[in-house]
Amino acid sequence: MNRRLQPVTAPTGPPRRDDRGSESVELAILLPVGILILAMLVIGARIALAGDRISGVAGIAARDASLARSASAAQQVATASATDALTDRNLHCADVQVRVDTTGFTSAPGVPASVTVTVACTVGLSDIGVAGLPGSRTLRDTATSPLDPARDLS
Repeated sequence: MNRRLQPVTAPTGPPRRDDRGSESVELAILLPVGILILAMLVIGARIALAGDRISGVAGIAARDASLARSASAAQQVATASATDALTDRNLHCADVQVRVDTTGFTSAPGVPASVTVTVACTVGLSDIGVAGLPGSRTLRDTATSPLDPARDLS
């Protein structure tokens, strides 16, 4: 019995691909996406932290302005108080705007009135260094405080 061996032939069909280098391509595609997500997290954290720090600044300024004896003094006191509070909270604003509604000072003494203060702080974001992202964000805080009813009686 003499058997002849058949030659081994390759399977028919499409040739197999080599997977070498596919990890490098995946990394090259996913790395910029990962960096962008990290930058968005940093920006979100910075805005949240600044929003937390500005909270209550207008309340401080409104309380101080409500003790003033005149509308012009209330404006000066509120601006100084808001600026000091932002500095104390280590919030670096590119632009600070303090708007004081002093219409309550026109009411007669003893009549309930109030003063409203709005503080706007523009926080810079351009130092994060990701191209195409906005350069700043404006945060606002508003508070109202009753005027001292005896403000003109002293």
